[in-house]
Amino acid sequence: MPMTGNSSRVVLVISAFLAGLVVFLGAIFLIAERGSSLPTAVTVGGPFNLVDQGGKPITDADLKGKPFLVYFGYTHCPDVCPADLFEISEVLRALGADADRTAALFVTVDPERDTPAVMKDYLSSFDPHLRGATGDAAQVAAIERGYRVYAKKVPAEKGDYSMDHTALVYLMDKRGNFVAPFNLKRTPAESAAELRRYL
Repeated sequence: MPMTGNSSRVVLVISAFLAGLVVFLGAIFLIAERGSSLPTAVTVGGPFNLVDQGGKPITDADLKGKPFLVYFGYTHCPDVCPADLFEISEVLRALGADADRTAALFVTVDPERDTPAVMKDYLSSFDPHLRGATGDAAQVAAIERGYRVYAKKVPAEKGDYSMDHTALVYLMDKRGNFVAPFNLKRTPAESAAELRRYL
């Protein structure tokens, strides 16, 4: 039976897709054969200008020279944020005197409500080495872009809202380069031992 115009187009699309797939897989095998890896041009981190919970300016330059952890969240978060910040605090406590040679930053994704004063009150429940960071909407959006953070306001009842956001701890080295997501699903001593490797 002869193919209709629509059938011909479907066959052409499928053929083009398969041809592209063959070329892509061929390139992967060629790269693997030569012992190379795929390029990783995506960077995480970078410059930022915010203020801490004391109202003092804080930039990426203030953290360089120490390995540091970065966590994005917000003070009205009901469960995940306080749990993760508690775990980070436990790691800092497990570091003992070495905690002074590292840094940890809690960046709000809710600058509308998280003023320096609010951040200061909130962080008083955690390890004192944990520093807060906030700013205006543009400043916070800039650091979110740099760290590839997703954050979105979710409306609730009576004009309230929550924030849907990336819940990841970023491990950064002394130069401010992203190392890897920092695993909190282990003992504080084990996490502290990993952090010490970058001192």
